[in-house]
Amino acid sequence: MDHTDTNAGRTGDTDRVETFNPWTVVNLVFHHLADQGLHPVLGEAGDPAVPATALLRAFGIEPGRNDESVTSPLVQDELAELRARMLGER
Repeated sequence: MDHTDTNAGRTGDTDRVETFNPWTVVNLVFHHLADQGLHPVLGEAGDPAVPATALLRAFGIEPGRNDESVTSPLVQDELAELRARMLGER
């Protein structure tokens, strides 16, 4: 899974930054625990995005911002560039 962006931290010898939304980590872990027969609960022990953010940073990945959604101008520009390159759209 490649979730790279050029807006946050750096990776290796390039200027590309890997970002990931902490809430995606929360969702992934929540469902994994439920699939294992456990009963996770959101909200009773605090905001789960805080430790998810810390985990991402511990792995060298910057937490993504809320404005990095499909509707953000940055993402729309990147999608337009991909469409132009792959589909010849302008």
